[in-house]
Amino acid sequence: MKSQNPAEDPKSRRPYIYTIFPAASLFCLVLFFGSAFVAPDSKLIISRWAREDSYQNSESRKCKSQCRPPGSEALPEGIAVKTSDLKMRPLWGFPEDDKNASKHLFTLPAGIKQKDLVNRMVKKFLSSGFVVMLFHYDGIVDEWKTFEWYDHVIHVSVPNQTKWWFAKRFLHPDIIAEYSYIFLWDEDLGVNHFDPRRYLSIVKKEGLEISQPALDPRSEVHHQLTVRSRNSTVHRRTFKTMVNGTGCDSSSTAPPCTGWIEMMAPVFSKAAWRCVWYMVQNDLIHAWGLDKQLGYCSQGDRTKNVGVVDAEYIVHHNRPTLGGTSDKKALPYSRYKNPRLDVSIETNFIFVHCLKQHSFHDFFFHGKPL
Repeated sequence: MKSQNPAEDPKSRRPYIYTIFPAASLFCLVLFFGSAFVAPDSKLIISRWAREDSYQNSESRKCKSQCRPPGSEALPEGIAVKTSDLKMRPLWGFPEDDKNASKHLFTLPAGIKQKDLVNRMVKKFLSSGFVVMLFHYDGIVDEWKTFEWYDHVIHVSVPNQTKWWFAKRFLHPDIIAEYSYIFLWDEDLGVNHFDPRRYLSIVKKEGLEISQPALDPRSEVHHQLTVRSRNSTVHRRTFKTMVNGTGCDSSSTAPPCTGWIEMMAPVFSKAAWRCVWYMVQNDLIHAWGLDKQLGYCSQGDRTKNVGVVDAEYIVHHNRPTLGGTSDKKALPYSRYKNPRLDVSIETNFIFVHCLKQHSFHDFFFHGKPL
C-alpha cells in the first residue's frame, strides 16, 4: 500500500494554516500601527531633503547669475571670459602655440630722449621671453620704428602722463592675469649687470611678492635700503642710525627699516599687483609716498615678502625727462622752485590723510602693525 505524504493530506494542512494565519495577521497589525509612528518622521526627513535640494539648486542658480561678469547675464553660459592677455594675434592664419607664450610682463615709460637706455632694456627682456609694453609719454612713436624690435612690443601713447597713470588704465589685473610677474620700471636704468631670468629664479626661491633689483653704489641713490650689498643674494632690511638717535635693527618691522622698496624699479607678483592696482588712485601722479605703503599688498609678513635682490643689480642714471626742470637755468635761483618737492610733500600728505580717514592706521596685518 502506497504511503501518503502528510503534507499532501488535507487534514494535515490545517494545522499549518492555523499557525501561519495568526502570525501573518500579527505582522500586518505591527506594520500598520508602526507605520503610524514612522511615517511622520519619514515624511519629515523627505521634506527636509526636498527643501535642502531646492535650496542648493536655488543657490547654484543664484551663484551662476551673480558670479558672472556684470553685463554678461544675457549671454549663453560658458561664453563670458573674465580675463584676457596682451598677446598680439595675427590677422590671418592661426596664433602661435600657447606653450611658448610669455609668462611675465615688462613695462616702462619711454621718451625718445632715453632711447639708448630703453633700447638696451627692451632687447634684454624680449630675449628673456617677456611681453614688453612701452608707455610713450612724449607722444612720439614713429621714431622708434628704426629699432628691430618695434613690431614685437606693445605701444601705448598718451602725452604727459606718468607710468602710474598708464598702469592704472592699461594694467588691470584681469587684463594681465596670465602673467606671473609684472615689472613696472622707470626708463633711466642701466641693465648691464642684470639678467631677468636669474632675477626671477631668486625671487621665487626667496618667496618675494614685491621686490626690486639693488642699485649699484655708483648710482643716484636716494635710500640706503636699496643699495647693493656685495655679501648677500637678497636683503630685506637696512641697519642705520638716524639723526634723532633712533635707528634700524633686527627687531624693526616697518619702513624705513624694512618692508618696502623704491618705485623706480618695482617687481610685483600677480597676487601682489592685484592689490597694488587697487591702491593706486586714479589721480596718482608720481607715487611718492606710496612705496612705504606697499606692505599692505605683500601677501603676508612684509618683513619677509618684500626685499631687494643684490645678486642682480641695476644702475640708476637719474635722467628726469617727464616733468623735468629744463627751465631751471632760465630762472634766477631765488625764483626757481623744484616742483617735484611740492609733489612729494603733497602726495605724502594726501595719502596719510586718506589712511586716517579710513582708519587704516589701526589696521594690523597678521598681528603686526603696518
